Amino acid sequence: MPSFDGFIFDLDGTVYLGEEALPGAVETIRALRQRGKPILFVSNKPLEPRQAYAAKLTRLGIPTPPEQVITSGYVMGHFLARHHPEWRLYVVGEETLREELRGHGLQVLDEFWEQDPRQVIQPEGVDGVVVAFDRTLTYRKLHTAYQALLRGARFLATNGDRACPMPGGSIPDAGGTLAALEHMTGRRVEILAGKPSPLMAQVAGEVLGLPPERCLMVGDRLETDIRMGHEAGMRTAVVLTGVTTREMAEQADPPPDYVFRDLGELLAWVDPGPTLDGPRPA
Repeated sequence: MPSFDGFIFDLDGTVYLGEEALPGAVETIRALRQRGKPILFVSNKPLEPRQAYAAKLTRLGIPTPPEQVITSGYVMGHFLARHHPEWRLYVVGEETLREELRGHGLQVLDEFWEQDPRQVIQPEGVDGVVVAFDRTLTYRKLHTAYQALLRGARFLATNGDRACPMPGGSIPDAGGTLAALEHMTGRRVEILAGKPSPLMAQVAGEVLGLPPERCLMVGDRLETDIRMGHEAGMRTAVVLTGVTTREMAEQADPPPDYVFRDLGELLAWVDPGPTLDGPRPA
């Protein structure tokens, strides 16, 4: 296995699940940092700001500053602030995402709460609709987004995941909302911020300061983590601690470059020197 200058890790299903670090995660990331390897964590979940994910990693035994975390919400804000700072945005998402976008200097429109959801509304002045993982999704939000898209607003999304892994199962993610709006409007999402979008890969490369061919993308999802890595020109490694099985990895087209049981097994391959169990015998 070749050496890598930087490592990009997915979070849910790769580094942790719920409030528990997954096997080998704490030790592997500590060992890579001790060897001077830059680390970046990426997540498609726009539910919290980078500071919250960094605090969670630190709480789980992986001390992390916010600058080493990027989320789909952060990438969306970064992209819009750079290319479309004048757009007025309607967000189908939670308040934390709205705050994230405002933090990039963007204009997030207030909800149209005064409107009767049984009537056709006229959401004036919407330049872009941002769809995200939203546990507060209501018919009014869907209705407002639908009407804005019919009137020509640009169609954006933080992520397109079908489900979010949780301890004991999974819960619906942004994919269902996206599919509903695409079906109703006959339009397809134009800008996707999260994995496998090249936008997230580009921001990750900028943060690490490394070309993609010198990075290893590590995740548990073939359709997001591994696909993004492949399309960006990175090497890829899937871990079997999340949604992907070994059989799924072997049948993937293209398959990941490496398949590991967990992050502890990855470390033994990346670094043939001292392992989690101590130095190898001579």
